[in-house]
Amino acid sequence: MTTILGPSELRSILTFTVNLARMAGTLMLEGSQAIQSAPDVNEKKNSVDLVTEYDIAVENLVKSEIEKVYPNFGFIGEESYSSGIQPELTDEPTFCVDPIDGTTNFVHGFPYASCISLGLIYRKRPVLGVIYNPFIDHLYTGVEGQGSYLTRGTGPPMKLPLASPKPLPSLSTALIAVEWGSDRGVPTITGKANSFLRLVGDPATVPGGRMVHSLRSLGSAAMNFSMVAQGGFDMYWEVGCWPWDVCAGIVIAQEAGGVVTGSHTVLATSVDPFEVTPEVLTGRKYLVIRKLPDTPQETGREAQLRIARAFYETVEDVQPK
Repeated sequence: MTTILGPSELRSILTFTVNLARMAGTLMLEGSQAIQSAPDVNEKKNSVDLVTEYDIAVENLVKSEIEKVYPNFGFIGEESYSSGIQPELTDEPTFCVDPIDGTTNFVHGFPYASCISLGLIYRKRPVLGVIYNPFIDHLYTGVEGQGSYLTRGTGPPMKLPLASPKPLPSLSTALIAVEWGSDRGVPTITGKANSFLRLVGDPATVPGGRMVHSLRSLGSAAMNFSMVAQGGFDMYWEVGCWPWDVCAGIVIAQEAGGVVTGSHTVLATSVDPFEVTPEVLTGRKYLVIRKLPDTPQETGREAQLRIARAFYETVEDVQPK
C-alpha cells in the first residue's frame, strides 16, 4: 500500500521529529559528559569507543521511536548502514538519520557544531528536515513548501534566512564553508588543498585565485547547511558526505531560498541543475548557495547559477572515497 504524505501529514511528522530530536539531544549531552570525563586512551574504554557507543545508542533510540509511531516507514541510519544494513531507496517515506553529526567536535567538547540530523525522504526526495544542536539549544526545521525556521532555546521560531538576503556580486565576496573530511589520502587532500588555495589566493600571485573573503570549517555538514540557510555562510562545498549527513540540511536550505547541486557534471548537463534527484542525494558531492535577491540585472536564481559556475571553474573535481 502506497503511503500518501500531504502538507498536514508532514506537519504532524515534523512535530514528532522535533520531539524525537530533543529526546536524542538529552542522550547526546549525557554522552558528551561521559567522554569529557573518560580515562585516557590507554584504558579499556577510550573516547573512540564512547563515541561509537553513543552514536549507536542515539540511533537505536531514534529507530525505536520511529518504529512505534511510523512502523511502515523506511529507515536509513549511519550506524546501521555501516554495519551492513543498506536498504534500497524507494518511493515510500524513509527517515534518513545521522545520530551524531560532528563527532570530532563531540569528542573534543566543541559545542557549536555537533548535532543530530533527522531527514525524511519521500518519493526519493528530501521533504522534511530537523537539525538539533543540544549543546547550544539551536533547532533548525524545514518542510517542503512550508518554509524553514530556527528556534533558539525557548524563543519563537524565526523564519530563515534571518535577514533580507544581500546580493553576491562575485565569488570573491563570499564566505564559504569547506571541510577537509575523513579521507586523508594524498589524492583527496591534494585536490582539496589546491582548491582551497585558489579560492583564497590573490590572483596576482595564485593562478586562478579568487581571493574570497574567507573559508570556514564547522566540522558538521548539517550545521554548515543550516548556516547557509540562516545566511551566515554564502556557500558550502562538500565532497565525501553521505545522504544522512545532508538530507535534513537540503530541505532546510531549500526552504530558506537556497539551492543545492551536485558535481561539476550535474551543473553542466542537468536541465535543472538545482533539482535534488536521487543521484544528487546519493552522489556525495554537494554545493549549497544561500538565497540571493532579484536585482535589475538578474534574478536570484540566475545569480545562484552564476556563482555556482564560477565556483566550479575554480575548484578541482575531487573524487570521494
